[in-house]
Formats: sequence, structure tokens, C-alpha cells
Amino acid sequence: MTARTYSFEFFPPKTPEGEVKLRGVRTRLAALEPDYFSVTFGAGGATREGTWSTVQEIHKAGLPVAPHISCVGSGRASIGKLLTAYREAGIRRLVALRGDAPSGTGVGGGELAFASELVEFVRAQSGDWFHIDVAAYPEYHPQARSPDEDLEHFVRKVRAGANSAITQYFYNADAYFRFCDEARARGCAVPIVPGVMPITNFAQLTRFSDACGAEIPRWIRNKLASYGDDRESIRAFGLDVVSGLCERLLAQGAPGLHIFTMNLADASLEIWRRLGLPR
Repeated sequence: MTARTYSFEFFPPKTPEGEVKLRGVRTRLAALEPDYFSVTFGAGGATREGTWSTVQEIHKAGLPVAPHISCVGSGRASIGKLLTAYREAGIRRLVALRGDAPSGTGVGGGELAFASELVEFVRAQSGDWFHIDVAAYPEYHPQARSPDEDLEHFVRKVRAGANSAITQYFYNADAYFRFCDEARARGCAVPIVPGVMPITNFAQLTRFSDACGAEIPRWIRNKLASYGDDRESIRAFGLDVVSGLCERLLAQGAPGLHIFTMNLADASLEIWRRLGLPR
């Protein structure tokens, strides 16, 4: 079996205080020796400069890092310039996404309309320099017209040159395993690493899930709602749910875990401890 990949995701801080906080979080999680940290790009490249500076700081600290890149609102020239900059800096991994337009802007897809076209462009510009991750949606992308269409989009990204995939977060392991089976049936042999969202804030989780199409199973949603403002109970229940999900995923062959940290360390560290991961 290929070695599993464990990684953590950050978003670029918006304030000096956030930068200081993230450095502390990064230091704590780096002690686990993850395979890499990823850094998000923001809708329509909204955090372009923040992504660059955060990636550079992580890279200069001697830690493996994978910036997100997006084709929404960007042309080939600007994407090519960014690829050159990352290559010259020694970055070897990217997360290639179509991306979203900023809310209410009407920004279109740019010169490259789909993530598969972005992957093709990266390969044409940079050959095999970058390990390319793409997104996968076990519960299907909210804009997909059908599950079959969504799966075909995923297959196209892999055939364009992706090395591996990271899923949107989910709490239904069966959806993940079915998606992997269906992708393999279409000839996709790349690792599909499950994305994991720790549960620490019910209102925030509900907002994110409604926006991205990730289902919160009814029993989980009702249990969380029953705790009201009891944050400790939400955190304790969330740790049980997510740790149990991760245990099942790994026991049934998932090729690793990608944890969406929300720039926080405690929940990720506790999940790691409960799983008894070797690092």
C-alpha cells in the first residue's frame, strides 16, 4: 500500500494578530510532521497576496507547503506568472481549483473555465515540476446538474494530469467510499484523500455546509442544535464524531487525511492523538 498522506489546511490571515496566531498554530502542527500544509486562495483570488506571503513564510520555515491556485477571474498570463514565481521559490505542490467568484461581483470564469483546463495549463507550463491536487466532491458539487456529470468533471481533471485529489469535507463515510469506487470504475487510480472538518462551532459549520453542499446528517445536526451555546459539549461531541469518522476512513483504506484547521490547532491535535497517528 502506498504511504498515506496527512496534511493541514490554512487560510491567509487578514490581520497582524491573525498572522501571529497562525504562526503559533503552524508551529504546534508542524511538530506532527505532516506531509504538507495547504493555503487557500479566496474567492476570485481575493486573498492572492495573503496566500503568497503565507506560503512564502511557511516555505522559508522549512516546511512543505501547497498553495491553492484558481482560474476564476485570472488569465493565462497571470496564472503563468504565479506558477513561475512558485517554481522559482522551490514550491513543488499545488492545489488546482476552478474557484468561486466573489459574492455579488459577477466575475466570470476567466480564460480557463474549468479546473481540468487549469491542470492542463499547469502541465503545459511546468511539466512535472508540481505535484497537482484537485478537488473531489463525494456528495457532489452543488452546481453539478447530476452526480454523473460531477463524476465526469472529476475524471477529466485526473486525465488532465492531476496526481491526487482532496475531497470536500463530509460526515457520511459511505458517500466517500462510493465516490472512490465509482471513480476507480472509470479508470481513476489517483489517491483520493478525504477532507476532514473538525466540529467546534455549530453556527459556522452550518453556514459553511449550506454554502458548499456538504451534508450534516440529521442526527448530528439535531444533537449539535440541542447543545445551544454550550461550546464545550459541542466540542466534545464533535471530537467524538470526527475521530470516529477518521477511524473508519483509515480502517477501510483511505489514503490519508486532509484536515481543514480553520487556523486552529486544538481540535486537529486531539483528533491526531485519538487516532494514534505515528508522527
